[in-house]
Amino acid sequence: MKNININDYRKPDYPIDDIFLKRWSPRSFSEQEVDEETLMSVLEASRWAPSASNKQPWRFIIARTEEDRKKFQSFIMDGNLAWCDKAPAYVLIISDTEVGGTHGFDTGTAWGYLALQAMQKGLITHAMGGFYKDKAREVLNIPEQYAIHAVVAIGYQDEKEKLEEKFQEREQPSDRRPLTETVMEGEFRG
Repeated sequence: MKNININDYRKPDYPIDDIFLKRWSPRSFSEQEVDEETLMSVLEASRWAPSASNKQPWRFIIARTEEDRKKFQSFIMDGNLAWCDKAPAYVLIISDTEVGGTHGFDTGTAWGYLALQAMQKGLITHAMGGFYKDKAREVLNIPEQYAIHAVVAIGYQDEKEKLEEKFQEREQPSDRRPLTETVMEGEFRG
């Protein structure tokens, strides 16, 4: 699946840059380490995301050593741990709630920048909501003022055959609903 033809899976309704189509969330991670320069480049891209009043509420806690990765694995749910255990790096995305009501929106934008830069660097990312937030807060000593959003596995893609069989059929880019089902003009229409 590494060299897939993205056009077999994704077709935009209107012309867009291929970067948006090529980014997807594989589960098959190689154990190959991500070097410091490459990982910091990915995190640097997120630094430049727009934010309300330039408050930049996002914070990233990273895990690259075996010891730190085991800490993260202690709060990742089994269903995700079954495929993400080989990822060489994790990022926990949190945001400072004291900056105001846009902290989650701004932090989501920073995640998007991170994901696109990772793809440009030849890496894959897979964000997970399946983890125990309270345990993450406890294990990583996260103050209450920070909202906990997602754990992201980062690394190099491996062959889908290395995944458990139940994950192999899902190891392909997903499509999106048509724009006509997302965009409403003038008022809400359900």
